Amino acid sequence: MGEGHKAVKLSKRLLAVAGMVTEGNMVCDVGCDHGFVSIYLIQKGISARVIAMDVNEGPLRAAGEHVGEFGLSDYIETRLSDGVAALGTGEADTLICGGMGGRLIKRIMEEGKEKIRQMREVILQPQSEIATVREYLRKEGYAVADEKMVLEEGKYYPVIKALPVFSVQEDWEKKDGGRREEADSAEPEQGGEPEDAGWRKIEDKYGPVLLKKKDPVLEDYLRREYSLCMQIMENLRENGRETEGRQEEIADRIRGVEAALSCYR
Repeated sequence: MGEGHKAVKLSKRLLAVAGMVTEGNMVCDVGCDHGFVSIYLIQKGISARVIAMDVNEGPLRAAGEHVGEFGLSDYIETRLSDGVAALGTGEADTLICGGMGGRLIKRIMEEGKEKIRQMREVILQPQSEIATVREYLRKEGYAVADEKMVLEEGKYYPVIKALPVFSVQEDWEKKDGGRREEADSAEPEQGGEPEDAGWRKIEDKYGPVLLKKKDPVLEDYLRREYSLCMQIMENLRENGRETEGRQEEIADRIRGVEAALSCYR
């Protein structure tokens, strides 16, 4: 695709996002920014068609220019859209939604629920409020099929791939019989961990698949988080009773980190 043009280069974060797209799927890239993930997917032959969408005209215009520069205008369409508002039902198999806050991702998922539930997979990369996204997926009947965490320029970025399980259309299995089986197998087992609200809260915060596969980048993040919390606690204790409420808050964070780190033993 785009013969004679140089290959686009992606950051580690964007490579992790693109690497989760199932080969052959048509992709809707929401919040496409400058369109580099869309270009990469076409250049690598991962997708035959991408719809790149953004709510802001400036980034969308830049994306369109980049698509033209790489000679991929026949394969990538740009659309001005708030979430998936400009997407037609059945136009995409994969939703990419990243580089934005978790609450915004949740809003996009909720407002576009009817369209998104008919897709094969969603790939999300929240920059903040990550637990909000995972909790939403869990409550809406998505199974987390894969997760990755990357460290780039001192920041940790989670990437989540989820498949709809309980909210599929009635004819879904007839069209794609193996997909439900894949989604069912993607449901991460607890591995003997207590199936209670406390553990679900930890999974929502740190990632069920990341914990299950003992992701080394997550472990690094957890150990840094633990050291930071211990330092904060030490400083709070020096200030005595006036910080008791804050101390309990940090103690709760420490307990959560310790529980997550127990998966690495």
